[in-house]
Parts: sequence; structure tokens; C-alpha cells
Amino acid sequence: MTAPTTPQRWSFLGPAGTFTEMALRQVAPPDVELDSCQDVPTALDRVRERQSDAAVVPIENSIEGGVNATLDNLVSGAPLTIAAEVAVPITFVLAGREGTRLEDVRAISTHPHAWAQCRGWVHRNLPDAVYVAGTSTSAPAKALAGSEDPGSLGYEAVLCNPLAAEQYGLAVIAGGVADNAGAITRFVKVTRPGRIGEPTGADKTTLQVQLPHDRSGALLGMLEQFSARGVNLSRIESRPVGDSLGRYRFSIDIEGHVREERVQAALIGLHRTCPQVRFLGSYPRLDARPVVVPAGTSDKDFIVARAWVKDVLDGRTL
Repeated sequence: MTAPTTPQRWSFLGPAGTFTEMALRQVAPPDVELDSCQDVPTALDRVRERQSDAAVVPIENSIEGGVNATLDNLVSGAPLTIAAEVAVPITFVLAGREGTRLEDVRAISTHPHAWAQCRGWVHRNLPDAVYVAGTSTSAPAKALAGSEDPGSLGYEAVLCNPLAAEQYGLAVIAGGVADNAGAITRFVKVTRPGRIGEPTGADKTTLQVQLPHDRSGALLGMLEQFSARGVNLSRIESRPVGDSLGRYRFSIDIEGHVREERVQAALIGLHRTCPQVRFLGSYPRLDARPVVVPAGTSDKDFIVARAWVKDVLDGRTL
């Protein structure tokens, strides 16, 4: 008899009803055991400590850009690898306990990225409302619904997705409160490092690269490592190193897979010229759009060029 397999355990930014859980459901096995975490660092550390097989966390929002808690934590501890990405359209409602009216709302709680996506609506409709930061979009909703003394929380309403409002039994005070109806958040599945999979032809690679701080043209030199090999950047964001002012690392998404010759050549160039390079994974693009490889930078082009150099060294080619 075959021994029964243990269901995988995946961590995520909780509690239940977050956009992160919605993203997780798109990529997780149907029998996965969910591990709800209070913040992104906790979810990622559960993977590092082998308490979870994977974590799903937000990494980028179409309105606010990179999610700093994820970008910084990915490089602050034991190595982790991005294995997949998924996007979730973002829809918000203003919700409160039954009977709460719009004019009753003096303070609102939600995650900072959610607040950034709704603050225009709040300014127009509740100009005097105070913002109370939450650890996720659903944590304040859960607290508001379950509190025996709602007045002690410091807020009367939350910004959350409709699923969370329904799940926790809150009444929707106003719907469609996001400033941008087309907002999307990108989430990533993160695992412990292992053998890198094969390229699909529609891949993305994520890196963190620290620049030398005492050399003029350092940023240009880093970018030239990509341009010289025909590697396109789809995202680049600066993050402070944290030890002093003026020192930065860059979080970068490139089009291509680390098993491709041109990507490997770019990484070799970065490793030679930058004090720190962290490889964070090669994985299929969520839009499955094939990467356009410029002329002269295909795997075949690199192989042929190396063979020519070998012939030169062996005295077979002038």
C-alpha cells in the first residue's frame, strides 16, 4: 500500500478573507492546509523555518508599486525563491457593524496599500475621517465584527474586499470606493530554494542588486549588464540598504529565465561589478506572453560565439 501523503501547508497574509487568500486559492492544491499570518515577515519566516511548504504574499500593486515588507524581507534572512506569480483585481467596500451610517464614520482602518487606493474617495466623502493602519485588509474587519466593545478599537469602519465583509458579517456602508477601478495586485508564491525548473519561453526573473556606493556611473554600469545582452527590465525599484543614507539596492524583474544564456551572462556581469546580487527566482509570467529575444542574444548565438572563440584558441580559425 502507498502511504497517504500529508497535505501541504501554505502561509499567507491573513486573516481569512484577504486578497492574499484569494491569490493563494488560484495556485494552491485543493487540499492545502492554510496558515494565516499577521504580517508578511511571519509568513515568509514560516517557510524558512520549515513550518510551511510555501507562502503567498503581495509584491506589487498597480497603484502604489512594490510592497516594501515583501521586497525587504526576501533579502533579509535565509534564502527564499519565488516559484510563481498571480494577479488579483482589487475591489473595496467601506464596511461597518450593522446600523453604522456614513455620517457615523470618524475613523477607518485598513492596510496601508488599501488606504492609498481609496483615500481619494474618503477625502471626497469623509474629509474629516482619520486613518488607522491595519496589518491586512481583513484583520480590522475581523476585529470590528468580533469586538464586544467596538468603541475601544478607535475606528467605526473598514476598507476591505466584499468577501471579507460578508465573511465577518459586516454591513456594506458604501461600495466601489476604490479610486482606480482597474487596480491589480501581484502576489508571489515563495518556497525554499531547490533545483531551478526549465524555461517556458514566457518567464520572468527577480533579482536584488546592491550598487557600489563610491563609484560614479554605478547605476549605468548595472543597467549596461542587461542592455548589452538584450535583457529587458519589466520593473526596477530602489530600496535603502538600511545601514546609512545614500546606499541603495534595486529590486528588479527581468524578462527571461536564468537557464537562458543571455540571462546567465547578465548575472555574471552583475556579480563581477556589484557588491551583492541576490537571485530570487525564475518563474512563468502570469500573462504567458512570450519573451522577445533580440537578434544576436539567443542561446544559439552564445553557443556559436563560444565555439568560435574555442576555435581561435585552438588555432583553427584566423
